Amino acid sequence: MKARILALVAYSSLILMYLPCLAVAVFSVNKARFGLNWKGFTLNWYQRLFENEAILEATYNSLLVAVITTVIATVIGTALALGLERATWPKPCQRLFDVIVNIPVVVPDIIMAVALVLAFSVLRHLSSVFELGLAALIISHVTFQISFVTLVVRGRLASLNPETREAAWDLFATRFYNFRRVTLPLIMPGVLAGAMLAFTLSLDDFIISFFIHGPESVTLPIYIFSSLKRGLTPETNALSTLMLLATVILALLAERLTRKL
Repeated sequence: MKARILALVAYSSLILMYLPCLAVAVFSVNKARFGLNWKGFTLNWYQRLFENEAILEATYNSLLVAVITTVIATVIGTALALGLERATWPKPCQRLFDVIVNIPVVVPDIIMAVALVLAFSVLRHLSSVFELGLAALIISHVTFQISFVTLVVRGRLASLNPETREAAWDLFATRFYNFRRVTLPLIMPGVLAGAMLAFTLSLDDFIISFFIHGPESVTLPIYIFSSLKRGLTPETNALSTLMLLATVILALLAERLTRKL
């Protein structure tokens, strides 16, 4: 009896989570432009979606920011994980570093966004690079992506057998060779999972992007939000469906890679 109740709760939770997404997908192929009445199947809204220059520009901005920030965050996050896991730190310093790394993960996005706006308002007096726009958007995304990459890679490093690295030292491997041929291949599943997670977070981010973006750096989430102000359209449903599918695919890939940790 208890098992049936738990199963019912689980299925009900899944329905509540995914029913709105399913509704968006259904209305993205509905011929009706307005209203909730079903008037037949069509892919016309997807065709119009790809003919919309504003959407294509927002898509380009989102992918550009996501790719650049993922590469930067993956490199820095992996290096940070190696430094924290392999170097010998006093316990107070280790605890402090753990808190610092976890702060961007647990702090609400709105707080992070306000902090970044304040930081850029000060830094823009030093350089025009920190003006709100694409460059500031890239910097902002990297600041919270690094923590996620670091945590995933550290999890992989903690599971490695130290004797493998010690065996390479015994065979007179150099530090760089040891890293390239021993450590890096072993932590690669964690690095790829962290990169996938960082890419997904950047692609879906709205709050921080909304505060930091400029007129020429509108991303997809911001475009969708602006479209909703003018009324929900089938093109918006189609765009939301494609973003949902892309996010699900990336999440599944990241979850599959994380299983190897």
